Amino acid sequence: MKKVSLLVVISGVVVGLAALALTFMGNPANMGFCIACFLRDITGSVGMHAAAKVQYVRPEIIGLVLGACIAAIASGEFKAKSGSSPATRLVLGAFVMIGALTFLGCPLRMVLRLGGGDANALVGLIGFVIGVVIGVFFLKRGFSLKRAHAASVQEGSVMPLVSVGLLLLFILVPTLFKLSEEGPGSMHAPFFIALLIALVVGFLAQKSRLCMVGGIRDLILFKSFHLLVGFIAILVTVVIGNLILQKFSWGFAMQPIAHSNHLWNLLGMVLVGWGSVLLGGCPLRQLILAGEGNGDSAVTVFGMIIGAAFSHNFGLAGNPDSLNDAKELVVGGISTAGKVAVLIGFVVFVVISLLNLPKQQAAAETEKEAA
Repeated sequence: MKKVSLLVVISGVVVGLAALALTFMGNPANMGFCIACFLRDITGSVGMHAAAKVQYVRPEIIGLVLGACIAAIASGEFKAKSGSSPATRLVLGAFVMIGALTFLGCPLRMVLRLGGGDANALVGLIGFVIGVVIGVFFLKRGFSLKRAHAASVQEGSVMPLVSVGLLLLFILVPTLFKLSEEGPGSMHAPFFIALLIALVVGFLAQKSRLCMVGGIRDLILFKSFHLLVGFIAILVTVVIGNLILQKFSWGFAMQPIAHSNHLWNLLGMVLVGWGSVLLGGCPLRQLILAGEGNGDSAVTVFGMIIGAAFSHNFGLAGNPDSLNDAKELVVGGISTAGKVAVLIGFVVFVVISLLNLPKQQAAAETEKEAA
């Protein structure tokens, strides 16, 4: 095995162990790490949405960004760059978040849910692969958001500085933030332990380039399992860990913070997979890139935050399965507004995918020159 592939496997095992540890210490079940859920919680904690059950400053997000930043600086890989269609990336990030909150999890949590026995994650995985295949279809035809260019250090430092500022504010003036008293937002591992674990994971994720959408994309394009083995390692580690801890429970109904509405689980993750290919990386990878100086990835993360705010302010996010007073199963899912938002996302992705193909780009540039 190549040294770099071994690093990917080691990173996957560490991420799996970290997720198990964080869940054991208080994070919601099957949610040791979830980029979408944790960004949503931070969005609520700073007052950008009013869903009282999902508000908390998740140190895992801060740690991932700062861990990646430290790793990049230490190896001379911190390179500030931006200018690759930032406004388009903002929109893509928002709809990727809407898709993730339809499913109730990012690609990383999808793997963690599967490792805990949540069969709905298998439906999500099928949708995610479909989305990646659609994205690769456009990549093969020349889709591009154009090259990023070298930028000032302060431009590349935006996300690390925002993370440091959020950390200091939460430590020094915690009363500024809204914090859930019940629900997923009230479930969390000890703050500083979670921060330390995330720093290690962020460091390794930067070194290994861990990215699930990249793994499936590279398998399709280049027949390379290099990145995908990292997520296989996460899955195997989490399955073994949950079996040992007697937390593995296979099935569809009443899984932790999940719903068994198969159609919208699938469609939500199609949106996530497609959008992530267009962006060049999954939500985890966007955080890591933002930590190593990529201003476009920082814009994408801000887009995801906007998507989280829209999802909970307008009732777009998924609702988990529940039991009624008669102890009968009530299948969760998303509202009519949420369904419309997902369908709008598909239309937006089609337009963005088509307008950023070589012929369309050349035509647009010709019209600009003529004007």
